[in-house]
Amino acid sequence: MSQFRIEHDLLGDREVPAEVYYGVHTLRAQENFQISGTTISAYPELVTALASVKQAAAEANAELGLLPEAKLNAIVAACEEIRKGALRDQFVVDTIQGGAGTSTNMNANEVICNRALEILGHQRGEYQHLHPNEDFDMAQSTNDVYPSSLRIATCFAIDRLLVAMDRLRSDFAAKAVEFAPLLKIGRTQLQDAVPMTLGQEFSTCAVMLEEDMARLREASLLIREINLGATAIGTGITAHPEYAASDAFAASLPIPIGSRRASSAPSRS
Repeated sequence: MSQFRIEHDLLGDREVPAEVYYGVHTLRAQENFQISGTTISAYPELVTALASVKQAAAEANAELGLLPEAKLNAIVAACEEIRKGALRDQFVVDTIQGGAGTSTNMNANEVICNRALEILGHQRGEYQHLHPNEDFDMAQSTNDVYPSSLRIATCFAIDRLLVAMDRLRSDFAAKAVEFAPLLKIGRTQLQDAVPMTLGQEFSTCAVMLEEDMARLREASLLIREINLGATAIGTGITAHPEYAASDAFAASLPIPIGSRRASSAPSRS
């Protein structure tokens, strides 16, 4: 069995290791963007978000009659595996790259595509059956996929942070009660000041954490309006007119989302 498969892009043919799920675009990105030394797999929330976006886009396109059911089922199955933690080691592009995140988008397209090909009974790289651009980027652009994924990933991270902060806040509150009888000298401007209790100090920390948690919840609400449907420059060009309003987005994405807004303003990316 060959150790490589041949994949083609506009620059020509390349040998891609047979065992990997990513493809030629990801391979070139590995070569061209060795910048930070940290790959996107270091951020599991981002990988989960990318798979969620790809699944939602596929379901929206299928709802509009643009993607056959067999392809949809394979894409959904592959995305759900990745959302549960599979193939994280295949997300290998550097977190800092050229092209506004195009290599991240293509890394996701290729990994999910090759896993979906296996589900359909084909070999990795047999893109005549399912294509990482034509099928996985249908009605999409890096300029709406990447910002949407980052917003969703941030919501995941905020949720995880809130759990940890609430545990810490609860512990501070409990210590505030325990330390209520303990008198100490307060401090102001680095000098001894009037007396207070140690419980009051710990109570203050609990209140501050609770306020910060409220600010995080507010921030999370503000980033739930996502970019899907805006495509390359915010106009929705190349997407079906009903794509951005599809119910599939709300049904498939793992967080409640707001409307996708298209605008005539050009993107800076």
